[in-house]
Amino acid sequence: MDRQQQRSVKLSFFLTLFAWSVLLMGALVRLSDAGLGCPDWPTCYGHWITPTEVNTGGESSANFDFIKAWKEMLHRYIAGFLGLGLLYLAYRHWRYTQHHPYLASSLVVLVIFQAALGMWTVTLLLKPVIVMLHLLGGMSILSLLWWLTLRQSHYFTFSPPVPIHRSIPVLVGLTLFFLIIQIALGGWVSANYAALICPDFPRCQAQWLPPTNFQQGFTLWHTGKINYEGGILSAEARTAIHLTHRIGAVVCSTSLLLLIWQLWRYRQQHPLFLAFLTAISAALLLQLSLGIANILLHLPLAIAVAHQGGAALLLLSLLTLLHTLYPVIKRKTVDSSP
Repeated sequence: MDRQQQRSVKLSFFLTLFAWSVLLMGALVRLSDAGLGCPDWPTCYGHWITPTEVNTGGESSANFDFIKAWKEMLHRYIAGFLGLGLLYLAYRHWRYTQHHPYLASSLVVLVIFQAALGMWTVTLLLKPVIVMLHLLGGMSILSLLWWLTLRQSHYFTFSPPVPIHRSIPVLVGLTLFFLIIQIALGGWVSANYAALICPDFPRCQAQWLPPTNFQQGFTLWHTGKINYEGGILSAEARTAIHLTHRIGAVVCSTSLLLLIWQLWRYRQQHPLFLAFLTAISAALLLQLSLGIANILLHLPLAIAVAHQGGAALLLLSLLTLLHTLYPVIKRKTVDSSP
């Protein structure tokens, strides 16, 4: 690896960490009900710097909250710095290294679309489908940055190559799919303010099957100019959303446990298998604990933000494992018993 490539690897790794912090800041804004702290975009009450007071009159100025406005603008500032970093990263890949330049460029396109989603989040008054897509956009940027870091480096590779059964890459891909769906469901829970509709665990509202309304709960688009802050759905619709997220957690956890079992079988083949076994097991245990704590402790802000951060760590763990298995996948894998 030459010097220019080493610099690009370090830059993409730093931007991955920075993207994770932007993701956590976005969760903090959303979960502290600061998404409409600034009712305009990209300025805040017409100012590029968060104002300390607003005297323009009208309903928006009457609802002015400096702390919420400050959180929202801080999120915009750091997201803007991330966008500039991605633009410079793409320039370096085209100008110096020529390693995965199209992947680096796709990150620039994605961050522009993410900025548009951020604007629509405000202008469409926290429309749930936009809020959910904004979360998925942030996860996508984080994932692509980490994938770019891995693909242009020599981190997490088998040396020498290890023969594995073809079921392992398939299981990793399937688990990754379930996790992405679960992250989307988590975003839908948050966007519709459904996290506290079931205050008990493992039952919901002291019942195993409380009243639900799945049709209303999963209506993606509502017409008309509606302010969605605080949620507009009925209790039955929110219950349907919350229960679906719990069911998704069971499905995703089952797939992860199967993957952990397979890694356990191969743990003596290579030290990386044991490392992945430990990392994924710890991330799963942490995420389940945070999810249950959110319910029993009535969604404390720190735990709720950590829950989103934990989902991101699980996602990056699976992507790292997929990167490690990639040379094996290209060789179409071979049947082998541990």
